[in-house]
Amino acid sequence: MPGRYRHFKGGEYQVLLVARDAETEGQVVVYQALYGEKGHWVRPLGMFVEHVDRDGYSGPRFVKIDD
Repeated sequence: MPGRYRHFKGGEYQVLLVARDAETEGQVVVYQALYGEKGHWVRPLGMFVEHVDRDGYSGPRFVKIDD
C-alpha cells in the first residue's frame, strides 16, 4: 500500500503507512501531500480505496502511480 498516489481531483500524495485506530480498531491510511505545505492526512482505508462518482468522474478516489 505505501507509495505515491494521485487523488481523483489531481493532487499527489505519498502513502506512509496503514495504521489501526485505537478506538475503533479500523484501519486508516496515513498519507502526506506532495504539494503546498505538504500536510499529513488520515482517512479510513475503505474510503481511501473506494470508487467515487463526482463531477463527471467515475473511478477510484486514489490511483497508485508507482510501485
